[in-house]
Amino acid sequence: MFFRRFKKTIRNILIVEDEPLVAFDNELHLEEAGYKVVATLDNAAEAMSWMEKEQVQLVLADIRLRGGDSGVDVAKAAHDRGIAVLFATGACPKEARELAAGCLTKPYSAKELVRAVQAVDLLIRGEKLKSMPRALTLYHPVED
Repeated sequence: MFFRRFKKTIRNILIVEDEPLVAFDNELHLEEAGYKVVATLDNAAEAMSWMEKEQVQLVLADIRLRGGDSGVDVAKAAHDRGIAVLFATGACPKEARELAAGCLTKPYSAKELVRAVQAVDLLIRGEKLKSMPRALTLYHPVED
């Protein structure tokens, strides 16, 4: 049996997460799904620096970061560079809706994480979503 391979627009992902186990799991599952994780960082300053020097198509960011940093600041920097953002957090603040493609609410499974990234990829390409992971909320839904 042949399965249709998912054509990816998103290839390189920057993970910004301050919980080491969550960061490790995210990195592992995304790499197993065929994505390249360019870095896994726990603070805004390093994330912004990486965005300047690396080609990144998606930033997967928590809201609360080490040292009191905010994933919203990371999202603003990514948005200004035309990089898609998917928040992965307990609760997304309303002001983040202008900056991100969506929010994946913790806790989520490995399958939901990969499907959420694929959903954002489809959104970027303007394609229809067949189904969405339970934990994902898209802020800019694809219109007919």
